[in-house]
Amino acid sequence: MSLLPNRLITGSIPQQDGFYMPAEFEPIQKIWMVWPYRADNWRQQALPAQKAYANVALAINRFCEIGILVNPDDYQSCRDSLPADIDVISMPSNDAWARDTVPTFLINEAGELRACDWTFNAWGGDYDGLYSPWDDDDKLAERLCDHLDTKRYRTDDFVMEGGAFHVDGEGTVLTTRMCLLSPGRNPHLTEAQIEDKLKAYLNVQKVLWIDDGIDPDETTGHIDDIACFARPGEVVCLFTDNPKHPFYEATQKAYEQLSNMTDAKGRRLKVHKLCCTKNSVTLPEHYDIEQSDDAKARLTGDVCIASYANFLICNDAVIVPQYDDINDALAIEQLEKVFPQHQVVGVRTKEIVFGGGNIHCITQQQPKSSIKSSN
Repeated sequence: MSLLPNRLITGSIPQQDGFYMPAEFEPIQKIWMVWPYRADNWRQQALPAQKAYANVALAINRFCEIGILVNPDDYQSCRDSLPADIDVISMPSNDAWARDTVPTFLINEAGELRACDWTFNAWGGDYDGLYSPWDDDDKLAERLCDHLDTKRYRTDDFVMEGGAFHVDGEGTVLTTRMCLLSPGRNPHLTEAQIEDKLKAYLNVQKVLWIDDGIDPDETTGHIDDIACFARPGEVVCLFTDNPKHPFYEATQKAYEQLSNMTDAKGRRLKVHKLCCTKNSVTLPEHYDIEQSDDAKARLTGDVCIASYANFLICNDAVIVPQYDDINDALAIEQLEKVFPQHQVVGVRTKEIVFGGGNIHCITQQQPKSSIKSSN
């Protein structure tokens, strides 16, 4: 292993060095977010989205430290919007999806912190990406690692986003073929080769594939909208038995596939159903974003990816989206049964889902660690 001046590790991979990604339900030191600003993705110059992001941050901050990365031009307005105990750091970005752009943090058995810096191409690059350019977003992981003085592994030949996988911390990763086999990501790699990459950089032993996500037109099927680990051997799966619901086919198929899977320890998965919204969430009339050739158009009536599965597990809490839907309370009730030792906190997030994601998409956890990256 060698280390370049910018904390980049070369000549080694996490698997060789004994580093792995802990599960989201393990102890968390800090949650990272990125402040929204794009007028061609967020309406009214992103002001309603900023308020929604702030509300998510405030909910999380009851249970965990928070750090928010913000474009230099927006630093002061962001700082003024948040309490002093939330860190605000000036750092350029192209948009505001921390799950996919800041590092995936790793630890080893001694508690040392490192990070994985995936190549990011806005969910499809020139083939079907959502905006361009994406160079600052692709640099966020490196810049945050430099800020934290944390070593990182870079995957220059492998496009990946944090919302594309969930780990159980015991050797299993969950993902979708719709996403990882999409032609805009890694068309040069086979499914088996992608499995090898996941095993190398997340240090897992088994990859569980479901076929489809619920968002073919946004992230091309991120797993974090449809299923996640609640604890080792147990998975939450979005589900509806209403054949008219736009997520019906994907959730039915995912539930069936997950129910027949075993994890890296040989346990058959216990699958908990989580309801969908009763009514589809769609973009409202006069959704006044600036139209741009550099970003995906968002039009009145578009179906949004409003999923209760896009929640964040954060120490003693589960922070779950709310959509002003009749099933909001049911989703909280179901999650309280899955997470009886946690406080389930609902946050109204329609302004976030209008822009293409939700609570899990806009957050990334930094696990608790006992040792700083060594030289």
